[in-house]
Formats: sequence, structure tokens, C-alpha cells
Amino acid sequence: MMKNVLIIGGGIAGVEAAIYYRKEGFEVELISDRSYVFIYPIAIWIPVGTNSFDDVAFSLDKIAARHGFTLTVDRVISIHADAKIITLENGGGRTVEHLVIATGASKMKHTGIEHTLSICGAPEQSLLLKKKIDALVKKGSGKIAFGFGGNPNDPSGVRGGPGFELFFNLHHHLKKLGIRDNYEMTFFAPMASPGARMGEKALKMMETMFRRNKFNSRYGKKITRFEENSVVFEDGSTLESDLTMFIPAGDAHSFIKESDLPQNSAGFIRINDFCEIEGVTGWYAIGDAAALEGPDWKAKQGHIAEVMARNAAHNSALKYELKLGETKGYKEHINILCVMDMGNGAGFIYRDDKKATLIPMPIVGHWMKIAWGWYYKLSKMGYIPRIPGM
Repeated sequence: MMKNVLIIGGGIAGVEAAIYYRKEGFEVELISDRSYVFIYPIAIWIPVGTNSFDDVAFSLDKIAARHGFTLTVDRVISIHADAKIITLENGGGRTVEHLVIATGASKMKHTGIEHTLSICGAPEQSLLLKKKIDALVKKGSGKIAFGFGGNPNDPSGVRGGPGFELFFNLHHHLKKLGIRDNYEMTFFAPMASPGARMGEKALKMMETMFRRNKFNSRYGKKITRFEENSVVFEDGSTLESDLTMFIPAGDAHSFIKESDLPQNSAGFIRINDFCEIEGVTGWYAIGDAAALEGPDWKAKQGHIAEVMARNAAHNSALKYELKLGETKGYKEHINILCVMDMGNGAGFIYRDDKKATLIPMPIVGHWMKIAWGWYYKLSKMGYIPRIPGM
């Protein structure tokens, strides 16, 4: 008799889990609150017109049909781990013996956040950013402020990379239009050295890039609130802005915080190395919903989420005696891996326990990132094989 698994979350982690649970012989149902997977790593090009929304929003129906799993578009509103019940907005309550939670993270709540837009927020915000940028270009001048925040209860949820990438791409966009000198561009963050987790070499190269491109920075000041045309800091100083792009740090979803699931201080789900939820047999958590363990510089990234998804499928197959082998853990795979796009090139960033490096890749790096977007779609559809480590 075929074993069943329910996966909640249609992002990078949930999609990978659905594909690999099918490969392991499970009957799979994926529940997502959207009918598409939004490929956030390439969403940075929507606001500057390099990509369209449809290039980034990839149909879950197509992936489900290709791999033979069931897609249900619905939203989880509560979870009761002790009774093994989840409740859906439209589908009501369900008892689930084998569950994979891949719902991603929510965002930290900041006063006045409605005055900002985020490249890592709801997918529709990427289009609103494009509209704002187009209006600012038409105006011919202005003040631009980009930044990201932190979560003191779990620093691994910081999302700084996409903020830097869009910042650099907007600089390149304005430069191509011949109007870059008309704009004051400032990057802000509450930590003294944003990007420090990438390593010392990467941090120094970023500082050099900021000086060369006449970028301003406002670091080490906690954010008090956002106003319509400014960012207000704890010391009372302000940063004027006609366009504020801000990425709040990840925070646990309210339905997880309100549940009886084991949680860390930020509300993320506590798991062991094999992605099993502590004390809940047959339930797993992967990706941004889970509390990662590892070095201080650890970061929640898509490739780690995919490792967790594949490991959960493999370990489940072992548990349900569908195969023989050894259980696989995610901790040995903790690293930082990023191709930071700049519009006309990129920087390859890698960090693990032994080394931290940034390799400049003029021109070719940008095309590598574009190629990755195509690779993601084609490999998820099974048209080309998955490259190990990607």
C-alpha cells in the first residue's frame, strides 16, 4: 500500500519536497496558498524591467502534473501537533499522520511598514516597486533608501542579499539611462556591519564598491519607524526617501506561534538533524519554518531548504521501510552560497567553517544568474537533470 504525505507550503522547500517524496514512492498532496511558486532569487529583476512577473511566477499546476502529485490551493490557519490536526481556511480540519511543514517565514512587524515595499515580501510588491521606480525615473531625480532588519531572537532569518542585489541593479538601471547622478542612494541596516556573515573579504569588497559608486550608508542604528517619506532611527535622526525598499527579518507565522509545536525563542519549529519535529512522530519541518542549528553566521537560504526537503523525503522512506540506507542530516550542509547580481556582473559568495570568499565575476556572473533561473524551471519540470549542489 502506498504511503501518503501532506506537504504544506508551495515555495522552494515545499516544491522540492513534493518532487522528492514522489521519487521515493509516496502519494503526495501539496497545499499552497498560491497557484505558483515565486522564484524569489530572480525577482530582483522585476522592478527594473529585466524580468516580467510571469518569468518569476512558475505554475505549480505544471509541476504537479509533471511529477504526479496533487495540488490544493488553500491556507493553513491552525496546527495542533498533539492531536495531529491541521485546519485549512476552506478545507476545514484534517488529521495528518505524515506531515511536512514548509510554509516559510512571516516577517517582523515594524511601525509604519506600510510606507515601504519589499523585494522579499508578497510577490505583488515586486510590481509595486517597478511602478515606484518608473515614477521616480519619470521625475528625473530623488532620494532612494534600501535596507533590511534583524530578528534578535534568530539572526539566521536576515535577508540582506536580495536588498543589495536590487540596490545594485537599480544603480545600473539608472546609469544606463544616464541619470544616476540625479539620485541619492543610501543603504541602511540596524547592525554595524551588514553582510558580515559573508566573511571579511566580502565585506571589504562591498565597502570598496560603495565608495566607488557613491553610495551612502546608515548602519548601526535601530529603526524606530517608517514614515511616508523617511526612515526614523532610535537616536531621533531621519533618512529622507522618495522610495523605501525594506526587507524585514524572518519571523514565525502566527499559526505556528499559536500552536503546540516545539519552538525556539523566535517561534520557528525545533527539529533534529534529520528534519523531524521534536516530539511529534511522522512530522517534519524544512526551510524557513524550521529553527536551524549551526554556526553563528548560518543563514536560511534556498539551497539549504532544498537539502532539507530531499533529506526529509529520504528519511521518511527509511522510516516507512520503502528503502534501505542511512539517515541524512542537514547540518553538515550548512554554508552560505550566493551569486550576488549587480546588473552588469555578479559576485560569487561562499562561506563554510573553513573558508569565506567572494569572487568578482564581471558580465559572466549576471548571465550565470539568468541561466540559474532557467535551470530552476527546467530541472523542476524534469526536462534536465538536477546538478548536485544546485
